[in-house]
Amino acid sequence: MSDTPNTETGRDTRTDYNSLNTDAMQWLSALVALLGLYLVASPFLFEATDAAIWNDTLVGTAIFLAAGYNFVRLSRDRLASVGVASLAVLLGLWALISPSFIEMGSSTLATGTAITGLLVAALSAYNAYANNKADTPEQTRARA
Repeated sequence: MSDTPNTETGRDTRTDYNSLNTDAMQWLSALVALLGLYLVASPFLFEATDAAIWNDTLVGTAIFLAAGYNFVRLSRDRLASVGVASLAVLLGLWALISPSFIEMGSSTLATGTAITGLLVAALSAYNAYANNKADTPEQTRARA
């Protein structure tokens, strides 16, 4: 794209250079939040040990809150927090490997936790990357 204004529409194309579709990112954050809720509910749906219940409940709640926070930011036409999305990536990676370290109680729960962790890590990583590369919204100058 060039840095010259579009004379046909009277619109400056520079503002569209690296814009982010916040509606798509909002849906992505909502999906990650729902995956966090699944992680919270899964130990109560399948046979689970006490350690698995605590692990999935705490990690799922943290994922739900992190993704929910970014969902709210995006619904207010702001960029998602890259730090919060990165935290969700780390939590997703922990959910991915936690069945190797914690006795889950059933293979169904272990597989579900690992797959959910993989999805959370991948989707949150994309969310963090896209919001980091996006241009910040134009800010009006403060009057002195």
